[in-house]
Amino acid sequence: MKKMIIHGGKRLSGELTIGGAKNSTVALIPAAILADTPVRFDTVPHILDVHNLKIILESMNVHSTFENDVLTIDPTQIIESELPSRAIKSLRASYYFMGALLGRFNRATVTFPGGDNIGPRPIDQHIKGFKALGANVVEKNDSVFISTGTEGLHGARIFLDVVSVGATINIILAAVKAHGTTTIENAAKEPEIIDLATFLNNMGAKIRGAGTDVIRIEGVESLRSRATHTIIPDRIETGTYLSLAAAIGDGILLKNVIPEHMESFTAKMLEMGVDLQINEDSIYVPRVGELSPVRVKTMTYPGFATDLQQPITPLLLHANGNSVVIDTIYPQRTQHVAQLHKMGADIHVQDNLIVVGHSAHLQGAHVEAGEIRSGAALMIAGLAASGTTEISRADNILRGYDRVIDKLHTLGADVEIATDEQEKV
Repeated sequence: MKKMIIHGGKRLSGELTIGGAKNSTVALIPAAILADTPVRFDTVPHILDVHNLKIILESMNVHSTFENDVLTIDPTQIIESELPSRAIKSLRASYYFMGALLGRFNRATVTFPGGDNIGPRPIDQHIKGFKALGANVVEKNDSVFISTGTEGLHGARIFLDVVSVGATINIILAAVKAHGTTTIENAAKEPEIIDLATFLNNMGAKIRGAGTDVIRIEGVESLRSRATHTIIPDRIETGTYLSLAAAIGDGILLKNVIPEHMESFTAKMLEMGVDLQINEDSIYVPRVGELSPVRVKTMTYPGFATDLQQPITPLLLHANGNSVVIDTIYPQRTQHVAQLHKMGADIHVQDNLIVVGHSAHLQGAHVEAGEIRSGAALMIAGLAASGTTEISRADNILRGYDRVIDKLHTLGADVEIATDEQEKV
């Protein structure tokens, strides 16, 4: 495991470029195995999840190269094989191989995935969708076995009981080559789903309605890549750096941004009193003065993203009064609270609410990044704090943030990654 060492208390300034969306990338890579040609992705983030997905691809004889932000995947010699359980268990999004393998081979065997420990994230809606498409699903010995009869998958009308990004994506992957038409109702509307549908449609898929709550998929026989797919900017990375810039910045410009994807987040920043300058594809954050407390409630898109409730917390600590965070998606996403306590933050959980009080002076401490977004919150707090902060399990931060150390260095931060034995890497 790695740790992040931060010598905090410095004001940061400059500009940085947001990378491709992690939550798109981890769906697009499994989707690539549906193609009958090699595929290319541009603006791929340099994160550990991408390297773990490459390991899973290699186990199926799907070769890939990753150079200069471009990932090339060749699924033309794909074989069915047991997927490496260690790589599967390292990231939650590996469950997209269920839908992709089902769409490719009409069967799939996948170990129950791992990833962040932020409370239960059941896959019952995924399984409901697969069954509606004609698959038989058996859960046994920590694995899911999915198969179809000789006729393969067929179109179906599927109403999701709860809005689920993962289930929406998995059903799309399974249905894109199924016979007939599939309709997904109460579908998730996230930009990453539009990104996936755009990629598949450019290869010949027939997907309509992505970005709305009703998606229709007419199955096709073949998918063939004709151009490089450029991944959309990461809205969660954008929000994280917006919070950082407002908390400890002396003027920071974020480039490669889609402001429309950030409206629920930037609305809260404006409500706090941050004078954002929002341009067509960039956002400038000037040095801020006094900030007002706000009430944050996470919702499905286009509401405030659950992945951003922890990264905004260090900014809420600067507000003059108590802010309240309600996470309706993952109420157990509170691992950062006890860690921020160690740094002197006035923050506590009360009746499923996270109450964040004014905390003008944070002190560096030894803390632990239990998952990606908790780690991001600790990273921002560490940069704002006096003294040295050591974040253990920093691999979790590296899983989700593209070249985070390089980007922080560009802003003037004093931060490094080291092993547990103090060996710098």
